[in-house]
Amino acid sequence: MSAPWSGPRAPRAAVLLLGAWAVGGFVDPVRAADPAAAREVTYSKHIAPILNQHCAACHRPGEIGPFSLLSYADAQKRADFIAKITEDRRMPPWKAEPGVARFRDERRLAADEILLLAEWAAAGAPEGDPTTAPKPPEFSAGWQLGKPDMILKMSEPFAVPAGGNDVYRCFVVPIPIDEDRMVSAVEFRAGNPRVVHHAIMFLDSNGQGRQRDGKDGQPGFPCFGGPGIVPTGGLGAWAPGSMPHPLPEGIAKYVRKGSDLVLQVHYHPSGKAETDQSAVGLYFSKTSTERVVTGVAIVQPELKIPAGAARSPVRAISQRLPVDVHVLGVTPHMHNLGKQISVTAVDPSGRRTAPLIAIKDWDFNWQGAYEFERPIRLPKGSRIRVEAVYDNSAENPKNPNNPPKDVKWGEQTDDEMCLVTVRIFTDTVEDLQKIAQMPAYELAAGIEGGIPGVDFDPDKVPMPGKPDLATAAPSEAPAAEAAAEAAAE
Repeated sequence: MSAPWSGPRAPRAAVLLLGAWAVGGFVDPVRAADPAAAREVTYSKHIAPILNQHCAACHRPGEIGPFSLLSYADAQKRADFIAKITEDRRMPPWKAEPGVARFRDERRLAADEILLLAEWAAAGAPEGDPTTAPKPPEFSAGWQLGKPDMILKMSEPFAVPAGGNDVYRCFVVPIPIDEDRMVSAVEFRAGNPRVVHHAIMFLDSNGQGRQRDGKDGQPGFPCFGGPGIVPTGGLGAWAPGSMPHPLPEGIAKYVRKGSDLVLQVHYHPSGKAETDQSAVGLYFSKTSTERVVTGVAIVQPELKIPAGAARSPVRAISQRLPVDVHVLGVTPHMHNLGKQISVTAVDPSGRRTAPLIAIKDWDFNWQGAYEFERPIRLPKGSRIRVEAVYDNSAENPKNPNNPPKDVKWGEQTDDEMCLVTVRIFTDTVEDLQKIAQMPAYELAAGIEGGIPGVDFDPDKVPMPGKPDLATAAPSEAPAAEAAAEAAAE
């Protein structure tokens, strides 16, 4: 579990990869492929395995995909469309760039798979021998991890309108436990997969969500960028196509007695009026453990994105890690002006780096919590650097402001954020307590998980924009960036 540091002795391939990112993107291997290398591509032999593996989880009856892709007839009439959206990498929705880090459940198509889809469409979408086609995958109708120890369900159905803007809603669900518990796995089940786009599971032991619940006459309360409360813990996130996984043996998440689940759900209208009543299953740890999942936050609350700027850079860097940590995953977060974001670990010497994630085509609607194939160890004294780019021009079709206006940090649709939380665990309880002393820990705990013995008074937690929250100074200029790095020493 060592960090894949790159530096003066890094392999040439790694240097070239990082260089390609620095100058604005990676070479698309699909376009570089030899067009003369044509094959007789058929649905039965080549295309069905691709669609079964990468598309069927969402594109099947009752799921969020707008059409099914379980049969030749389904795929044949959409062959050109499938070729186009896969070549553009709009589908499958996987934003992390290849070659940076290895993640679990990657939905990214290989270059040759994209080429096969293009060749198949260009050839008229032939079926081939249907007797050789693989059977469509079968999906369990129940809980993927088996029956949960506890099921937390929205108290009543929520009405999703037929059309209009997407809906972001938080629902408060009491957790009926009579003592603190450790959770080894969490599974989210969309009550109506046709409209549930993604969900984030926050914990609230201070009753803040209850104070807002139902104030507008509907279940829950509106919430866009964040949950509208100061979470005291978190259980993770879900997006279509993601699969639940138990935490590694001996590692758990902490749930305080008296906590509520605050379930933030993003709804995408389906074209007709729908209802949803989603649920979360908890699987309690069967053994005691001191290895509790929590997080480190890298945040730039002083960001200022000028009106009209098509490429506005924002940077932040964490303080030095006070202890060794094991990194399980990373969760980047921006709003609709975000265009690119990269996260890099810097070793204690400052001379070597390990890229954790790079996204060059940010989409708020497809944000996610990325989990590494294997934990990555970062030694004490390491730092984590975030570099983001925002587009606040009139040419950005996602810009919520028309005409553009200066934008600062905030949770509303027309505000922005620059926030990355890194999901970690440590070797001892004492080390966990040191992590909890890092700046912006409240934000990290609310997304990645809280720890025993650390609670938050919502009236005393620093709010975005206050100096005690910032992990770095604004860094639009080289001098400011140097000052930010010096402040993180």
